[in-house]
Amino acid sequence: MQDIIAVARQFIPDGEVATVREYGSGNINNTFVVTPAQGARFILQWINQRVFPEPALIMHNFRTFSEHLQARLRQDPVAPGRRWEMPAILPTRSGADYWVDVDGGFWRAVTFVEGAQTHPFIRDAAHAHEVGYALGTFHRLISDLDPTRLYDTLKGFHLVPMYLLHYDEVLQSPKVALTAPDVQHCMRVIARARQWGAVLEEARARGALQVRPVHGDPKVDNIMIDNVTGQAVSLIDLDTVKPGLIHYDIGDCLRSGCNPLGEEPDDPSGVRFETALCRAILGGYLPEAKCFLTPADYEYLYDGLRVLAFEMGLRFFTDYVEGDVYFKVRDARHNLLRALVQFKLLASIESHEADIRAIIRDLR
Repeated sequence: MQDIIAVARQFIPDGEVATVREYGSGNINNTFVVTPAQGARFILQWINQRVFPEPALIMHNFRTFSEHLQARLRQDPVAPGRRWEMPAILPTRSGADYWVDVDGGFWRAVTFVEGAQTHPFIRDAAHAHEVGYALGTFHRLISDLDPTRLYDTLKGFHLVPMYLLHYDEVLQSPKVALTAPDVQHCMRVIARARQWGAVLEEARARGALQVRPVHGDPKVDNIMIDNVTGQAVSLIDLDTVKPGLIHYDIGDCLRSGCNPLGEEPDDPSGVRFETALCRAILGGYLPEAKCFLTPADYEYLYDGLRVLAFEMGLRFFTDYVEGDVYFKVRDARHNLLRALVQFKLLASIESHEADIRAIIRDLR
């Protein structure tokens, strides 16, 4: 990888850098926070072109939805006393939206949202409400953006049928033994869940669900909370904004937010879906989203949650069997543990189906 200081200089008019340090814990891109000798610090990212083969299209989407969002905020601002600040593109010294190094590495810079931080899991009901509010606000502000103006930068993202096809291919030449009890458990879960895994895509094909602009990855740790007020102020990690079903967004938000142990506990046995947090998240989300949600959208909210837990477990397990080629890992069993967490969460979600559907009915 290129010298980080040299890359950072490309986004600073006078080229002077005070410090650069790694930032966050993303599984895909490499992220740094840059403090210039003068001026505000900013986020610098190297985009993983194995995951995003056409990163220039990411930047097209970023600029398109950012300009739309800012225009909507001028017409329809957030409630008085609330702060809402989305990251903005910082141009290079030549005025471009990104910089490509001599090795073909793709770099971009965005503003840093000060005075706020992300959290790996929900702290309490108030935090859960703010997480829901953040996603609802984001969806509301881009709900009237024509999705055909956005490129599909991740073909097949969230499409369970395609993940299952890849899983079947990987099983033909596994990089790990398939006889261990944990591995066998994962395979049994996948065999059962594949019967309903395509429910959202089938609804889309029938015209029951419509394509809209979506965030694509609204996990709890992509929602920034103000350090003083405790209110949500931003959604980050915007590379996955694209056309899609909002149910994938809502499902991912609930999946990550209603598991009190977080995404990667050392022991998955205690993983559970907390319905009180589900009520709090949807209590923040639905008042913001009711202006565009249809009756069919409400009908499939539970399915979005269930599918996302299955999808993430399937993807983690497939990557484990394939030899850890997609997600960053800390050891040989990391992706297997991640899969076990998601499948334990899936079982808990299914055990609370009646409760979750009742919460949705109550909050409509």
